[in-house]
Amino acid sequence: MKKLKVGVIGCGSIAQHRHLPEYSFNQHVELVAVCDSNEERATKAAEKYGVKAYTSYEKLLQSGEVDAVSVCTSNDLHAPISIAALQAGVHVLCEKPMATSKEEAEAMIEAAKQSGKKLMIAHNQRFVKSHQKARQLIEDGEIGKIYSFRTAFGHGGPEDWSVEGKDGWFFQKEKAFIGAMGDLGVHKTDLLRYLLGEEITEVGAFIETSAKDFSDVDDNAVCILKTESGIIGTLAASWAYVSKEDNSTIIYGEKAILRLEDDPAYSLVVQYATGEVVNYQLGKIQSNAADGQNNSHVVEQFVDSILHDKEPPVTGKEGMKSLQVILAALASQETKQIVSLQGQGVSVK
Repeated sequence: MKKLKVGVIGCGSIAQHRHLPEYSFNQHVELVAVCDSNEERATKAAEKYGVKAYTSYEKLLQSGEVDAVSVCTSNDLHAPISIAALQAGVHVLCEKPMATSKEEAEAMIEAAKQSGKKLMIAHNQRFVKSHQKARQLIEDGEIGKIYSFRTAFGHGGPEDWSVEGKDGWFFQKEKAFIGAMGDLGVHKTDLLRYLLGEEITEVGAFIETSAKDFSDVDDNAVCILKTESGIIGTLAASWAYVSKEDNSTIIYGEKAILRLEDDPAYSLVVQYATGEVVNYQLGKIQSNAADGQNNSHVVEQFVDSILHDKEPPVTGKEGMKSLQVILAALASQETKQIVSLQGQGVSVK
């Protein structure tokens, strides 16, 4: 089988930790190019992987050298670069959040439709084994009616691992658009939609910048979410968890409680109403920590969808639905009201 020729646009931490190594390990891929506006960074990555370096994504796309690209840039460039790539006839794997507005997301989806090329959003929480097992248990009726949930994603902040530290785009509103909610919260909105199998319809949020005095984006957020069937719960996203990372989710059901990534020894703990407890060791969730799982499975799923011409597991439409919850949270913070996602638009109640 002919190998897929891939380029990575943006050579920061997510490319270095995830996309570049995962492509290089994939037997169906030939990594041919990298691109970064920082020439030194692009050259360094190119030398490491023995590929061509670009400082202009337009030149990379015009080269005709790539079948597919990963877009690993600052958030403000996700949509323009993804759209340019799709229009150039190139498949796109875009980092999250996919865009900075619903309009941008819709333009990306339309570009994919017009070009006939794949657009996948890198929501990796769907591929965590504990999350997949939990979804199966929920679908099988194992925990009965779901009443509530709480989910959190927090760590000390990207300054500890991003290539530019405190000076990086993560903390600059014009490039990032949103802070911890876009970096971490959008992962959890996508996970909740995946686990529960239904849409989030109402959002209330408190979003603050309280921990990073050098930043002009949010670093602490707590949201109250309601789904279409009336399940209510909370989502916390934070860059202010200064010691241990929290990446846990708890689902409270009629017959059992599911504790995901909440126990240091077991990635899934099922506590039944009968008193029975079932512990699952399903491997560690991916993280940048030394003991974390370093295969996010995003790249292999993207490559597989291209090679077998099938819909990616996280389409542009799925990415947009998860993004809209974050946009609704921002609207709630601004208006101090509950925001409804019913129907097409976002409206304030």
